[in-house]
Amino acid sequence: MKGCHMSGLSGRKSVAVALALVAALLGGCSSKMLNHAPVEDRGTAGGKAAPVAMDPTTQAVKQPPGFENAGKPGYYTVKPGDTLIRIGLETGQSSKDIARWSSLENPNKIEVGQVLRVVPPAAGTARPVAAVTTTPATPASAPVADKAASSAPAPAPAATGSGEDEIAWIWPTNGAVLAGFDEVKNKGLDIGGAAGDPVVAAADGRVVYVGAGLRGYGNLIILKHNNTYLTAYAHNQTLLIKEDQSVRKGQKIAEMGNSDADRVKLHFEVRRQGKPVDPAKYLPAR
Repeated sequence: MKGCHMSGLSGRKSVAVALALVAALLGGCSSKMLNHAPVEDRGTAGGKAAPVAMDPTTQAVKQPPGFENAGKPGYYTVKPGDTLIRIGLETGQSSKDIARWSSLENPNKIEVGQVLRVVPPAAGTARPVAAVTTTPATPASAPVADKAASSAPAPAPAATGSGEDEIAWIWPTNGAVLAGFDEVKNKGLDIGGAAGDPVVAAADGRVVYVGAGLRGYGNLIILKHNNTYLTAYAHNQTLLIKEDQSVRKGQKIAEMGNSDADRVKLHFEVRRQGKPVDPAKYLPAR
């Protein structure tokens, strides 16, 4: 019995020693594994990189058309609620011209952040082309006439609108003023009258817009008088002219109405380089 007891103790010691050795070995392996785990580089070429982190499309940002011109003189960045017609009114340009200068495929589709050209290309780029196309076709005597015309003093530029401050404005209708100019609430004059009363051009000009595409204006006409001034005639019941048509001062262009308005009236605006100004300061006293 004593021998068996001693043998049992010896066996237990052996098992304990064996377990200690196994624990030591496992501890050493675990330590080595822990020491090596942080060294693994999952972002290196040899590792298996996460597809989202390496996908270049997650870094791409779609830019609106013309974004490279944002902030440059002569360009306009589209804001929420803008339409090409409103941009033309606010920049003193024809919406069709803006569409052409900006190479718009669909003038009715513009997006917030898009940058549009709102000034014509430099005049200097067109002159050499005109010279090349006209010179070969002119007879020998033509250069003399051209030279005389070019050396003549310049009443002609004044007639085409370079003397914008000399425009002789007239009232667009004969009714009483219902509401005066206010930069925030009323960007022109509201002039009363009866349905069908004549509305006339306040000065010579070219029709750059006819239609009802600008909210709050109803049936609208916009005339461009020169590179500085536009006039707008809103709430008409009948429009009597077409876009790109030339009109003379005093010519009947519409009949008064109440389209998109609470009563029959003409809303008349004068815009200087796109900015609304008080028409009463330009119209003659009456």
